[in-house]
Amino acid sequence: MASLTPAAGQPHHPHTLSTLDFQGASSAAAANAMRTELNRLISQVKDENERKLFQNEMGNFFLLFNRWLADRSKGTKINWDKVNSPPEDQVVPYDSIPKVESSPHLNKLAVLKLNGGLGTTMGCVGPKSAIEVRDGMTFLDLSVRQIEYLNKAKNVNVPFILMNSFNTDDETKRIVQKYATHNIEILTFNQSRYPRVNKDSLLPTPRHPNGDIADWYPPGHGDLFESLNNSGLLDQLIADGKEYVFVSNVDNLGATVDEGILNHMVESGAEFLMEVTDKTRADIKGGTLIDYEGQIRLLEIAQVPSEHVEDFKSIKKFKIFNTNNLWVNLKAIKRVVEDRELSLEVIVNNKTTDSGEKVIQLETAVGAGIKHFHNAHGVNVPRSRFLPVKSTSDLFLVTSDLYSLTHGELSINPKRMFNTVPLVKLGDHFKKVNAFLTRFKNPPHILELDHLTVTGDVSFGSDVVLKGTVIIVANAGSHIDIPSGSILENKVVSGNLHILDH
Repeated sequence: MASLTPAAGQPHHPHTLSTLDFQGASSAAAANAMRTELNRLISQVKDENERKLFQNEMGNFFLLFNRWLADRSKGTKINWDKVNSPPEDQVVPYDSIPKVESSPHLNKLAVLKLNGGLGTTMGCVGPKSAIEVRDGMTFLDLSVRQIEYLNKAKNVNVPFILMNSFNTDDETKRIVQKYATHNIEILTFNQSRYPRVNKDSLLPTPRHPNGDIADWYPPGHGDLFESLNNSGLLDQLIADGKEYVFVSNVDNLGATVDEGILNHMVESGAEFLMEVTDKTRADIKGGTLIDYEGQIRLLEIAQVPSEHVEDFKSIKKFKIFNTNNLWVNLKAIKRVVEDRELSLEVIVNNKTTDSGEKVIQLETAVGAGIKHFHNAHGVNVPRSRFLPVKSTSDLFLVTSDLYSLTHGELSINPKRMFNTVPLVKLGDHFKKVNAFLTRFKNPPHILELDHLTVTGDVSFGSDVVLKGTVIIVANAGSHIDIPSGSILENKVVSGNLHILDH
C-alpha cells in the first residue's frame, strides 16, 4: 500500500543524529512520528484513485511540516539588519504605466478569486462571497458581472476561476449554477485540506481521513500554486492559450481587470507582479515588500521578531503594503511547481478548538511566491484598487452614496471632494450583517463625512446625512434613534440625544 517514505521531505542534516542538538533530535523524532500517523490516515482510504490524491496532499503537508520543523530547529528568523526598503526599480509607480483603452493580451488572461473563506466573522453562514454587499448583489455577483461585461465589450473570453476550500466548495458550486446562461466560463478547483496539529504532541488531530471537519484546515492562499497544478486546471488553461492569471481576494471590490497593468506585465517580461498601495494607520499589519539580501521578498507581520514589530508597523520605514492583487505567468507557475522551487515562508497560526485543545495550523501566503519568479516586482497602485470588505464598517462604506456602481464595478462618487475614504468604526451592536441591516432604514448620505464612530444601541432613520466628524454613543441601557432626515455635522450625540457642537 502507498505510503510516505522517510525521504519524502525529511529535512537534510549534514550531521549524524547523534551530533544534532536536542532540538534537532526532537525534530527528527517529530517528523518520524508525523510520517507514521499520516501513513495510517492514508491506509484508511480504500478507493485507489482517492488514495493517490490524498497521499499527494499529505505528502505536500509533510514537506511543509518538515520545513517548519527545520526552521524551528535552526531558530531560523529573519535577520532584521538585512531588511531594507525595496529600491525604486522594484516598485513601479502606477502613473508611469501607460493607460490603454484595450489590451491585445486580454484573450491570454484568466481571472482567479480566492474564495476559501467563510462569512462567520460577519455573522453569516456559508462562503463569504455569498454575502450581499450592494444593491442586492453578492461579491460573486459583482465579480461575474464585471467579467461578463469585459467579455462582451471587448469580444474576448476571459475565464473566471474560483479557488474554493472544503468549507466553501459545495455551496459555491450550487450558487454558480445560476450563471449558467451568462456569457462567462466559470471554473472551480479546491485548495488543499491539511490536518491540524496538536501543539503538544505535534501529531495530526484527525483519526480518520473523513472524520470531524474541525480537525482539518485550508492552508492559506499560498497553496494556490500547488493546488492549481494538481487540479489539472493549470494545464487546461495553458492548453487553451491562457498565459497570465490575475489573482485577488474575493472580498476586494477594487480588484478589477486593469489592461494597463496587463500590458506592463507582458512588455516588462515580469513573471509576477504584486499590486501594493500606500500604507495608512489602518494598514499597519499588512504585509510589505522588502529587499532582503538583494532579493525582493514579502514580509508578513507573523515573520517579524517581536522586538521589531513596532518598526514593521512604522509608516515611515515601510510605506507600502500588499493588496494581494497579483498578476502571475501561468507557465512560470508550472515551472516553479514542477521543479520544486517553491519554498514559501511558513506562517504558524495558533488555534484553540471548541473542546479546548491547542492546535497549530501551518499556512503560507501566495504573495510570498514573488521571490521565485523572474523580473518580479511591485506596482504602487491607487487606493481605489484596494477596497476590501472585512467588517460591517467596510460594508457601511460600500453600500453608501460614496460609491457608484457600473457593470459590477465600484468607483468613488465624483461628488466626493476628498480623495480619502472616511474612517468608520461601528461598535459590537453592528458587528453581524443582519444586526447591521436592521439598524439603517437606508444607507446614510456620507459624501462629506470624515470620521464616524457609533457605539451602543443606535438606529438610523431614512435619508440621514453625516458630515465632518460624527460620534454617537449610547450608554448601556440607553437607545438612540437618529430621526429620518437628520443632518449631523461635527456632532457628538450622547445617550440622552443632547446634540453638542464638536
